[in-house]
Amino acid sequence: MTRLFSRISGGLRAAALALALGGGVVGMTAAAPRESRPTVTSRDIAASNAKVRAAYDALVAMWSAGFEQLGERFEAPELYRYRGAARTGCGVMGSGNAGYCLRDNAVYFDEVFVAAQAKAAARELGTDGDMSAIGVIAHEMGHAVALQLGYASRFTYDNESTADCLAGAFTRQAGRDGSLEEGDIDEAFYGMSRAGDPDPQLTGDPRVDRRILARASLMGHGTQEQRIQNFRRGLNGGPGACMAALRGLK
Repeated sequence: MTRLFSRISGGLRAAALALALGGGVVGMTAAAPRESRPTVTSRDIAASNAKVRAAYDALVAMWSAGFEQLGERFEAPELYRYRGAARTGCGVMGSGNAGYCLRDNAVYFDEVFVAAQAKAAARELGTDGDMSAIGVIAHEMGHAVALQLGYASRFTYDNESTADCLAGAFTRQAGRDGSLEEGDIDEAFYGMSRAGDPDPQLTGDPRVDRRILARASLMGHGTQEQRIQNFRRGLNGGPGACMAALRGLK
């Protein structure tokens, strides 16, 4: 693997970690509307969990190798699945979601929600849909990577766009490793499109609406188009493209 990262100063790393710790759960996935989620069976959940676990192992291997190039060690997050709700070191994580908690150094995911992501993609695309579910975990691992490299923004969108880009970089590496199946790229893009932020509710008052739109652009996960674009940046350019974007935000 080529060199992935440039070194980030210890002071910036400490500031990033302090900012993230102050924010609790980092990178909670924007869930699809409940009414659009398909019903999943125990078999669906078991199949999804097996794919997620395999992807987690691949993610840890990829990012560990990247950090090793810097002479550093990637502290691999734990992976915890739950149903309904989970109590974490960053607070309670509700149903239909996934998130990375820095205090626990752990990725939490609602296994029913993630399995439903895969099933929705399978229903729409005529594939097994697994990359739509894996993308959720790759995104949350992206938050861990960015924080351990020393980057966190006070603006939610910057953090989320970075995680989307790093999920794309993982997909690129999976292609190079020969582990992508036919349809996986389409599934990944489908998952990103389902996770776009809904349109802000405007009031009709131009001044108020400008503030609403400005806040949404800074504090959201990104529109459908933005999330696809950010994922594509990592898919096309690898981790280096994501790190270049981070340097541009400093």
